[in-house]
Formats: sequence, structure tokens, C-alpha cells
Amino acid sequence: MSTPYIILLVIVAVTLLLTLVLKFKLNAFIALLITSIIVGIMAGMPLSVIATTIEKGMGGTLGFVATVVGLGAIFGQMLESSGGAKSLANFLLKKFGTERASWALMLTGFIIGIPVFFDVGFIILVPLVYALTRDTKKSVLYYAIPLLAGLAVTHAMVPPTPGPMAVATILGVDLGWVVLFGLIIGIPTAILAGPVWGSFIAKKIDLPAPEQFITNDLEESDELKRKPSFGVVALIIMLPLLLILIGTFVELGVDKGVVKSSSLIDIIVFTGHPFTALIIGTLFSIVLCLRMGLSARKISDLSTKALGPAGIIILVTGAGGVLKQVLVDSGIGNILAESIAGSSVPLIFLAWSIAAVMRVTQGSATVAMITAAGIMAPILPQFDYSRAYYALITLAIASGGTVLSHVNDSGFWIVGKYLGMNEKQTLKSWTVMETIVGVSGLAFAMLLSLFVK
Repeated sequence: MSTPYIILLVIVAVTLLLTLVLKFKLNAFIALLITSIIVGIMAGMPLSVIATTIEKGMGGTLGFVATVVGLGAIFGQMLESSGGAKSLANFLLKKFGTERASWALMLTGFIIGIPVFFDVGFIILVPLVYALTRDTKKSVLYYAIPLLAGLAVTHAMVPPTPGPMAVATILGVDLGWVVLFGLIIGIPTAILAGPVWGSFIAKKIDLPAPEQFITNDLEESDELKRKPSFGVVALIIMLPLLLILIGTFVELGVDKGVVKSSSLIDIIVFTGHPFTALIIGTLFSIVLCLRMGLSARKISDLSTKALGPAGIIILVTGAGGVLKQVLVDSGIGNILAESIAGSSVPLIFLAWSIAAVMRVTQGSATVAMITAAGIMAPILPQFDYSRAYYALITLAIASGGTVLSHVNDSGFWIVGKYLGMNEKQTLKSWTVMETIVGVSGLAFAMLLSLFVK
């Protein structure tokens, strides 16, 4: 196959995927599988090999991601249901004070966005935004944008949220590096997109708090007898991240010969594996729910409920793994890598661009990230980069999948509805905020790439 034909194949694949999702309204899982089959046929793969490749790609991806996303979903649900999100927010607001409440909300969103889905975290915490808006008479955007920025940044960049988890799995990247760089890149990004942009746009769009005040069902439940302390909630959220980070760097030390292997080191590495770390975090979150007064039956029901949204994410990620495997087994990945190696386009920017195009055209950040990861995965092994550099590519894809949220993204409508904005106001505030997150993420990733090879 010639390089022009390979490039044509990739263009056809992206166009076909967009057509199936946008025009025919097919679920992304089915659309990715159909696209993978068509690409395989066009690449000259025998039909029997395509079937085997689908099984191999799906199985190889889901073996890891299904476990982690499932555990992460339950972990987040437990923290939400225990009242941990509200407790954490109230503590930070009290410590920061009214004058710096926007920074407290950004930090709250940043922490809560790690285990809890974006839209869930926003709906839980938006009443605090309403209350502050009514007390201070400032624009609702002054408080909402920092909260949204914090949630958006960690939801996109810090595992165990599904987006970066899926990309890291498809690319074969160590989660420890993704967590570390996600935090390093995420903090300045959240500041720029949150308090900085929020204070500016609040002067341009003066909006009161909406009339309707959204309450959390659990606040009205007799089962939740009290709220957990800030320290307990923060510790439970950070525990799995710390275990993963420690495990990653201890394992790196063993590989480099800096640390000698022993039974204790084996235990530390095992405890830092994402499976083990998330199991430990989830068990602590369940104990927290029990201590807050939730019954074992209620916790079981909440766990089952949490796996519903996780299911489609798991399947879509698996389909992204199929696309990657087709590109690998057909030889397309090698040819693409050879053509890219001769160009001056940095891999980080290329990965970001693919995700950004997918995000703008079809709306879903998850689909954008997974598609970009599927295209980039067979290319990366042809380059002599470190695991840390691959983590930066993961974050570039996550950033590209965040930019320019507009009318084809469900988040656009959720934010607009809850903040009482029309479409024009949502574009000027929320869409620009998401773009700041995406562009800043790319800029910081490229900056770090100067020191990481």
C-alpha cells in the first residue's frame, strides 16, 4: 500500500465514522465497529482475519479498562452518595471565604472531578453557586465557571475518569505518568479557565441565579444521617492516586536498577496497580457510606446504578481498541508512522488535532479521545519515546477532545440550562472556557515535552 492510499484510508475512516454517528445517528460503539471492518476490507485484510482482529482488539482493551472504569464508577458513586462532595465544597468555601470563593469552587471541582462524572458533580454542586450568587449579587458565571473548569480539567486529564483511562489503555501508557502529568498540567489550566476567565466573563455577562433551586435527592433522604469530614473525603479521593503514583515510580526504580527487588517492593508495586489501588479506594468509600448511615442494601443498589453509565463507555472504548488493532494488523500503522517520521509535525500536536477535529464535528469528548487514540496507537511504537512522553500524548488527546463544546455536545445544554443562559451566552462563556482548557492543555503538554523525551 502506498502512503497516499494509507492517508486516504484514514480520511475515509474518520469521514465514515462521522457520517454514521451524525447522519444515521448510530451509537458510537456500532459505528466504530463498522468503520473498523470497512478499513480492514479496504486495506486488503482477509475477512477471517478481520473477525479475529475484532476479537483481539476488543479483548485486549477491555481486559484492563472494564475493570478500572467499573471500579471508578462505583468509587465515584459512593463519594457522591455519602455527601462527600458537598462536605468538601462547604469546607473549602469556609476556609477561602466569600472573597476567594471562586478559587474554592475551582479547587472543589478539581478534586471532585477525579472520581465523579462531570455532569453529576456539576448538578450536585451547582446549588452552592446559586447561593453565593444570591448572597453577593455577582454574576452566576463568576462562581460557575471556576467550578466547571475544575470539573472539566480533572474529568479530561486525571484517571480514573473514563476519558484519559480509555486513551491510556489504548496507547498502553502507565497510569502513574498520566496522573502525575495530568495534575501538573491540570492545575495551571484550571486556574486560567476558571477564576481568571470566570472573573472576566462575569463582567461581560451579568446573570442572576436561576429561579429554580436544584436540590440533591440524598439531602432529603432520611438514610443520610450526617456528612463526612473534609479530611476523610480528601484522603479517600487521593488514596488510589497516591498508590498508583508510588507503584509506578517504585517499579521504574526497579527497572533502572536504583531499587532492589524484594517481597516488600513486590507488595508496593502490586498495591499501586490500578486494579488494587481502586479496589482499596472503593472499599474505603463503601465504609464511608456505611458510617454516614446508608444501609448495605442502598449501597448495593447505588453500585448497580453506577455501572449503567460505565457500560457504554466500556464498550465504546473496546470498539476504539478494535480500530487500533485493525490499523496494526493491516500494516497501516507502520506506513503512517514512516510518513509522519519524515514530517516536522510534533506527535503531540498531531494527536491533539485529530481529537479536536473529532470533538468539534461530532460533539462527544469520549468518542473524540478514543478515535484519536485508535489512530495514534499503531504509530507510537515506531518512535523511540519514553513512557512519560506517551503520557503527554495521552493528555494532548484529552485536551483536544475538550475544545469547542457547542450545540452538538450534551454538556453545552446541561450548563446552559442550569445557569439560565441562552445559546449565545453559553457559547461566549462555556464554549470559550472549554477551549481554554483544551488549548492550555496542549500548550503545557508541549512545554513539558521539551524536558521529557
